[in-house]
Amino acid sequence: LGHGDVVIAAITSCTNTSNPSVLIGAGLLARNANRRGLKQKPWVKTSLAPGSQVVAEYLEKSGLQKELDQIGFNLVGFGCTTCIGNSGPLPAPISKTINDKGLIAAAVLSGNRNFEGRVSPDVQANYLASPPLVVAHALAGTVTKDLTTEPLGEGSDGKPVYLKDIWPTSAEIQEFIEKNVTRELFARKYADVFKGDAYWQKVKAPEGQTYAWDDHSTYVQNPPYFAGMGRAFGKVGDIKGARVLGLFGDKITTDHISPAGSIKAASPAGKYLTEHGVGVADFNQYGTRRGNHEVMMRGTFANIRIRNHMLGENGREGGYTIHYPSKEEMSIYDAAMEYKKDGVPLVIFAGVEYGNGSSRDWAAKGTNLLGVRAVIAQSFERIHRSNLVGMGVIPFVFEEGTSWASLNLKGDELVEIDGLDAIKPRQKMVAKVTYGDGTVKNLPIICRIDTLDELDYFKNGGILQYVLRDLAA
Repeated sequence: LGHGDVVIAAITSCTNTSNPSVLIGAGLLARNANRRGLKQKPWVKTSLAPGSQVVAEYLEKSGLQKELDQIGFNLVGFGCTTCIGNSGPLPAPISKTINDKGLIAAAVLSGNRNFEGRVSPDVQANYLASPPLVVAHALAGTVTKDLTTEPLGEGSDGKPVYLKDIWPTSAEIQEFIEKNVTRELFARKYADVFKGDAYWQKVKAPEGQTYAWDDHSTYVQNPPYFAGMGRAFGKVGDIKGARVLGLFGDKITTDHISPAGSIKAASPAGKYLTEHGVGVADFNQYGTRRGNHEVMMRGTFANIRIRNHMLGENGREGGYTIHYPSKEEMSIYDAAMEYKKDGVPLVIFAGVEYGNGSSRDWAAKGTNLLGVRAVIAQSFERIHRSNLVGMGVIPFVFEEGTSWASLNLKGDELVEIDGLDAIKPRQKMVAKVTYGDGTVKNLPIICRIDTLDELDYFKNGGILQYVLRDLAA
């Protein structure tokens, strides 16, 4: 195993698995590869998770599922799989080799997302491709080959086989579609789509107008957003004596902030699940636990690739910080809980395009639940900025040309922002920063609450509280 070798090749359920041309195309490419005697490379973990049962039926009907099976693309289910981190563990010897040798292994998948640390904790290089190219890379076994000029492998006759030799024609794909993808198939499969299978039908659910919370559930818990909430909102308190939870670089994605991938046993979320009687094999992943704030807040900033520069430019990756004044290195969650216990508010500093990627609400919810009052960045991704306001966290930007790095922030500073009760959209404000050596600087910052409606949400503590008060009025 070497750098760039493909250890995961997945036709996963997002987006283009509802497109018959690329699914039929993948099946025909597999058929042509089988005829030439090509085999998937033994280190590649393959899977097929179509977007619907219709896809499974037309692949079966056309005879192409057995061709995909032969290369290892067996049907694993319907729903979010590799794209959201449900790829499952790699075989132990492969995982060990990757980690022992520090290899940059690759995944090729047909889903939407390829954020760092999301597809698999063992895979650093994730590439998005069409289903036929996913099959092709399972055969090639590496992303370092130029598939337009280099062979995928040797056929049963010992001769090299190129991608162009097995690529199906558009006419052949269309012929298969016209024959196998029919209106009758869709009508039949969707006639009782809400009925569910036998497992779904066995699920017992309580009846009533409101949800019956189960205190013992590790999947769904009653979140504390409305705890202690009155009918009217109160005065917004200023930020006094705030500590820095993180110094983050440029283009921190919502997947860095709130990962969707696997849950490590030694992480705060893993420890919580273990303490509640969940075995490691049943952890599932963050995306499936999003109904439980106890898991999700522990997973906030827990991406295995996120780097907090408080630990140094090349410091430890994976959601750690330094707690002050103890100067102890600990997980971001544990530090946040220490600060919360002591009544210390928190701020985060970041670079450009903070919060880009998918518009994940938990990236803002988790930030709120950790006790972060403000995020000060060079710039924000549009939707995440809005989501922060919606959760009662104030986004600020530095003045042009300024960054936390240019200000020589280390993370041991105290931060104070006054005048929040009278704040206005886009208002110029000042963050008073007291450095570790006692030096004080007044940093000009701009409030990125952009509209009067957003100001209403913020003053209510968030959009959820705003809506509830509006309904109760």
